[in-house]
Amino acid sequence: MGVLSHRRVTLAGSVVGAVLVALDGTVLTIARPALQRDLDASLAEAQWTGTAYLIAVASLLVFAGRLGDRYGHRRLFALGMLGFAATSAGIGFAPGIGWVIALRVAQGVCGALLQPATLGMLRAAYPPDRLGMPIALRTSAIGVAAAAGPLVGGALTAHLGWRSVFFLGVLPAVAIALLVLLVRDPEPSAAPGPVGLDPGGVLLLGTALACLVTALVELPGAGWSTLTVLAVAGAVTATAALVRHERRTASPLLAPSVVASPVVVAALGILLAASAALFGSLFVASYFLQDVLGLDALGTALRMLPAALCMILAAPLSAVLLRRYGARATTGAGMALLALGVFGFGRLDATATAPAIGACAFAMGTGFGTVMVSATEVLVRRAAAADAGVAGGLQQTAMNIGPTLGTALSTTLLMSGRDLTASMGPTLTALALVTCVGAAAAGRLPRRMRETAQVA
Repeated sequence: MGVLSHRRVTLAGSVVGAVLVALDGTVLTIARPALQRDLDASLAEAQWTGTAYLIAVASLLVFAGRLGDRYGHRRLFALGMLGFAATSAGIGFAPGIGWVIALRVAQGVCGALLQPATLGMLRAAYPPDRLGMPIALRTSAIGVAAAAGPLVGGALTAHLGWRSVFFLGVLPAVAIALLVLLVRDPEPSAAPGPVGLDPGGVLLLGTALACLVTALVELPGAGWSTLTVLAVAGAVTATAALVRHERRTASPLLAPSVVASPVVVAALGILLAASAALFGSLFVASYFLQDVLGLDALGTALRMLPAALCMILAAPLSAVLLRRYGARATTGAGMALLALGVFGFGRLDATATAPAIGACAFAMGTGFGTVMVSATEVLVRRAAAADAGVAGGLQQTAMNIGPTLGTALSTTLLMSGRDLTASMGPTLTALALVTCVGAAAAGRLPRRMRETAQVA
């Protein structure tokens, strides 16, 4: 197979893998109430169908990336996709809520295997100076999934039942996994020599992330309960032990060339801040549009549709802007636009018009789509080929922790106010400030792409 065909298959695998994972999350949100009723589950049990997956995937992403660095991202991607398909089908046939939760944990493990590989495969297949557009296409596809997910999930649940949403991606996942496995060409930038796995670092990092996610999920509803306090303490203790361990081990999971780079740290911070601001704002927006403006679920999705559409359109445009103006200016402009949209939405009230809502959604989607491509491109391009999987795992970790953090912060601030309208302004102002902090971090990114190339 020629280089061009190899790259096309790699790009197709990266896009389809990212889309299926994004669809899984959005359609489950729509199908969860029907799932709860059909399986006679409690609200807490229904929520754990999402929480269990999130904990599993967030705690294993970096380790999965390291496995890809050692054994090949293509193999890990195919294994993750086949496992994702099998667990999705299993959930579709699950007889009870306990089976659903257990299979969602297994699905999270498979999701962790494939997600870093979607970026690691791109880093291995494309030269560093040509990564921008493939990442942009991947980002646009995620935007399509975000826009289509609620509509597809709602239609399937209404006409075929909640089980049908889990069967949705089974055949595409199997097909793309087999197609990627047929690519026999060696990954061109494979690292020479063995790559250490660092089991101690894996255990400590996984424990820290699992405890952090648990604390963020539990804090808004349970407050500072025993579980929340133990989770925070576990996250702090495991993080301290991880830092000590990584400094002493001969082959650390988090290589200094990756985590000690100011550019990498800045890019991760930007992705964390941007995803927290966007998803926290969308959480607030859903309640505002339904409880204050009286829209139904479909009307809410249509009002916020410009955010997803602009994310789709902004992604390829940002790849062009990256080449012309560099990562620093492109990312900074994107973060500023995102902050403006979030802050503007916080100024809306019961008299808000569709154009005003659409303008805020436009700013949020355009800003986030730009940042997603530019910060991810810098992060993946900055990593050496031997650490591409770890860099992809760190990017995916930020993109999983950020929305959880933003939703937890939004929920906590909303619950502290008298009513939704009164507390929405301060809540979204806080999220806009989070975005501004991320915008300040953009100053650490390279001005021109050649600066990144010199250190890649």
